[in-house]
Amino acid sequence: MPSLTRLENEQLTIEISSLGAELQSLVTKDGRSFLWNGDATFWNGRSPILFPIVGKAPDDTVQIDGKPYTMAQHGLARRKDFALTAASAQSCCFMLTSNDETKSVYPFDFSLALTYQLAQNTLRVTASVTNASDNAMPYGIGFHPAFLWPLPGAEGKAHHIVLDNGAEPALLRLSGGLLDQTTRPSPFTAGHLTLDASQYVEDAMIFAQGAGTGLTYQADGGPSLHFAFENLPNLALWQKPGAPFICIEPWHGMAAQHGKGPALKDRPYTVLLPAGETADYGFSVTVKA
Repeated sequence: MPSLTRLENEQLTIEISSLGAELQSLVTKDGRSFLWNGDATFWNGRSPILFPIVGKAPDDTVQIDGKPYTMAQHGLARRKDFALTAASAQSCCFMLTSNDETKSVYPFDFSLALTYQLAQNTLRVTASVTNASDNAMPYGIGFHPAFLWPLPGAEGKAHHIVLDNGAEPALLRLSGGLLDQTTRPSPFTAGHLTLDASQYVEDAMIFAQGAGTGLTYQADGGPSLHFAFENLPNLALWQKPGAPFICIEPWHGMAAQHGKGPALKDRPYTVLLPAGETADYGFSVTVKA
């Protein structure tokens, strides 16, 4: 059975499951809960880690060095038990290390470490990928946290995404779960987007580039969450139609392109990590009243 690790400081309390090293809750000291609760009526995820692919592969098959491997949407990490390797009152680290089972679907020796840290009203999450193989290792990686919409205490109020850089990044959509490369006009105006459920009838809104390294999710006259991203150039926003949450997803890697085949190395923004090297990716979320 998965175990829960609890971190706490004077402003925030979080819990992380050993299954997928997935964040389970984010609660302020006044009792406000900000993370989606995983109600399976809509979606049983809360904040899965996406590795070694982001999104879908054609027929759930990726090709590596010319060989096919079965790979479900968003990869294998979210379905694996991680080992708790370090823990204190305000930080912890979980580790997934390759084994015969993982290598049957992803033929590399690797480790994936997830570190959670609390500092005042900020949660920081870092993923470190190490290639322990003899050859370069292709992968995508991403975060998929879901936050309440409406935010606590902001029922009936307009909610917004505001990009730090004030940009108007082009929009991409999915076709059958795969990336449609047709560029659509940006839904942002001077970095501002008012959220509406109709935006997600066609699945996620994906911004391959230009969304920048930070944004604020906020409600009129209510609380806000500020996000900062590290080494995560892609952004997606997603809601299960009718569900009371919004996913704010920073990625390095995206779904396979529609009609382009299953090769992992050819997916947009795939990382090719040299043998023996480690790469870090992360995001922070700061809760503001």
